[in-house]
Amino acid sequence: MAGKRKRDQRPLGERLFHWLTVFLLIFFAVVMVAPFVWLVSSSLKTQLDIFNYPPDFLPDPWVPQNYINALTYKPFGLYFRNTVLVAGLNVIAVVFTSSFCAYGFARLRFPGRDFWFGIVMATLFLPYAILLVPSFIVFSRLGWVDTFLPLVVPQFFGGGAFNIFLMRQFFRTIPEEIADAARIDGCSEFGVYWRIMLPLSKPALITIGIFTFLFAWNDLIGPMTYLRSPDNFTIAVGLASFRSQTDIHWDLQLAASAAVTLPVIAIFFVSQRYFIQGVVMTGLKG
Repeated sequence: MAGKRKRDQRPLGERLFHWLTVFLLIFFAVVMVAPFVWLVSSSLKTQLDIFNYPPDFLPDPWVPQNYINALTYKPFGLYFRNTVLVAGLNVIAVVFTSSFCAYGFARLRFPGRDFWFGIVMATLFLPYAILLVPSFIVFSRLGWVDTFLPLVVPQFFGGGAFNIFLMRQFFRTIPEEIADAARIDGCSEFGVYWRIMLPLSKPALITIGIFTFLFAWNDLIGPMTYLRSPDNFTIAVGLASFRSQTDIHWDLQLAASAAVTLPVIAIFFVSQRYFIQGVVMTGLKG
């Protein structure tokens, strides 16, 4: 009958699985969002109200002044500029060098290619803390301590094993016939990489850019190790500086944390379509 809702003809087991999947997605979404909601709620409370038990979900009274006090208590404008500079240079370095290395492993044939790719992937098993001390000694002898160079220059040498792997897998999904046609037309190997591969790899490049930006934005160990002058501090170091030996301004720290999280959320929502596409397509071909 026209106008009647069409009945679901799927088997009962399939429908139950569908609704179970929906329930689990909603449940895990709430679990993931809850800490950020608590952060925003607590950032609008007084320091005493933050530790009320049982906790109050809604601030009473509301203290939006926390945001103004937090962002003026420390020079967050300077920290933001330093962080954007470091993160931006990291994104440029990683996107270019990782894609360049990945193109060689994906498209060029040379002796020991798979062996050297295995060596690159093996570096994923090296914890960051193991490399910290020898790296600090090298950069200290170069006179780079208390500059942004230790945080930026290493990214121009390969861009990291994970990013190389991600780009290699994406390059392997692009038909070889496209590159062959470009070579027949007289395009050099670098021209194939620059004019053909990179434009077709926009989703993977944006995915790597997002990962790199997030790491540089949230990195605390690197800036804490190499930076000494307050004028060079990044946002992560600025947030850590709210803690002192005698007191912690929790209301201000939570407000500043919520404020500096907003740019990351905005970037993700703007580029999430490319991000999801890049993650999905990198696993289509082994």
